[in-house]
Amino acid sequence: MDIPSLPLFGPADGPEGPPVCSAKGCRQPAQWVLVWNNPKLHTPDRRKTWLACEEHRESLGQFLGVRGFLKETVPLDGFEG
Repeated sequence: MDIPSLPLFGPADGPEGPPVCSAKGCRQPAQWVLVWNNPKLHTPDRRKTWLACEEHRESLGQFLGVRGFLKETVPLDGFEG
């Protein structure tokens, strides 16, 4: 069975527009992907993502980091999820 390849965040010209920051209330275009997992809930190979604009990259990263969830932060343009 062939499964179609679907983009992770949708096309920039799609009905939802470009990917936006995951910070509460922010609608700025995303520039970063924060890759994380909660070891109490997820298997070690499972990865979740939050998107961040330049303004919220640090605060979202700190939120995940102090909990031990943050695995890496990569530019959205180079992310291959």
